[in-house]
Amino acid sequence: MTQARAATIEDVAREAGVSRAAVSKVIRNAYGVSPSMRERVNAAIAALDYRPRVAARAMRGSSFTLGIELPHIGNPFFAKIIAGATAALQGTGYQLIIAPADVDGEEGVRAIGALADRQVDGIVAISPLVSPEWLERLAARVPVVMLGRHDRSTAYDTVTGDDLEGTRLVMEHLFELGHRRIVHLTRSEEVTRPGSGNPHAIRLEGYLTHMRAAGLEECIRVVRTGLDEESARLDTLALLDEEVPTAIFVGNDELAMGTLRALSEYHLTAEQVSVVGYDDVDIASYPAISLTSVNQAGEAMGERAVRLLLERVQGRTEPIHFSVEPSLKVRGSTRAAPAEPTP
Repeated sequence: MTQARAATIEDVAREAGVSRAAVSKVIRNAYGVSPSMRERVNAAIAALDYRPRVAARAMRGSSFTLGIELPHIGNPFFAKIIAGATAALQGTGYQLIIAPADVDGEEGVRAIGALADRQVDGIVAISPLVSPEWLERLAARVPVVMLGRHDRSTAYDTVTGDDLEGTRLVMEHLFELGHRRIVHLTRSEEVTRPGSGNPHAIRLEGYLTHMRAAGLEECIRVVRTGLDEESARLDTLALLDEEVPTAIFVGNDELAMGTLRALSEYHLTAEQVSVVGYDDVDIASYPAISLTSVNQAGEAMGERAVRLLLERVQGRTEPIHFSVEPSLKVRGSTRAAPAEPTP
C-alpha cells in the first residue's frame, strides 16, 4: 500500500489560487494579508491537512512554537497557568510545548535548554533554582519570561504574585482567629534560601517577620518538606508525632492537601488544627476540602507571561516585572483557635 504524500506549501498555493509567498504570509500571520486571502489560504490548509515543517519554519526565523518549563507537572496550580497561556495564544498561530522538569536544580536547566535547542520562539519558565546569570545568558538569544521568581532581571521578564502581601493576609487571618502556635510547612532550605527571590523563600520570610512582630518568636516552627503531596503528608505526620499546633500555614495547595490527609489520619478536625494553603487551586473550593487559600490568579499569570513573551518575540527589549495582587479565600479549614490548656 502506497503512503499518501504529505501536502506541501506549493499544493496549498495551487488549491487557494495564490502565490507560495502569499501562503507563507498567512502562515506567519504577516502584515498586509487581506481577509479574503487569509480565508482562501486557511480553507486550502484545512482541505489538504497541511502541516508546515517546524524545522523549515525555524530556518526562516520562526518555529511558531513557545515552550513552557514546569518543575512538577503534578501541581494543579500549573494547570491554571497552562490554561491562561493557552488562552493567550488563541488566534496567534503559535503552539505551546510543555517541558516538565519534575525535580529542581540542574533538571530545570536541562528542560529549559531542551526547549531552546528545539528552536522555540520563546520560553516561559517556572524554575526556582536556575541561576539568574544563566537565565540572562539564555535570554540574550531567546526571549524568556520567568514565572514566580522575583528577579530584578535585565534581559528577561518576570511575572509574580505579591508573596509578601499574600503571606500578610494569611498571618493576619490566623492572628485574628486567635492562633499563636502556627507552624509553617515549606520547601527545602535550598529553595527557600534568603534573597533568592523564590516564592517559598519570600513566604517563609513573611511568616518569620509576622511571628516576631506579634511577639511569638518562641512559637516559630518551620517544617521542611519535598515537592509533592505525599512528602507533605509524611512530614506533617512526623510533626504531629511531636506536637499538635493550632494552625499550619502551608507553602502551596498541593502540599496543603498532604497536610489535610495527615490531619485526617490523626482524626484532627479544623476546630483543632486550622490549615491555610497558597494558590487557590480548583479543588480547594470543593465542599469536602474547603481549604482556605491565597488566590494569585494562576490563569491571569499564565496569560500575562505569554503576552509578554510575544512582545519580546516582536522586538521589545526593556524588561517588565509584573506582579499579581493576591486575595485570601476563607473557607472551612480555618477556625478559631482552640483554648490552650492552663499551665
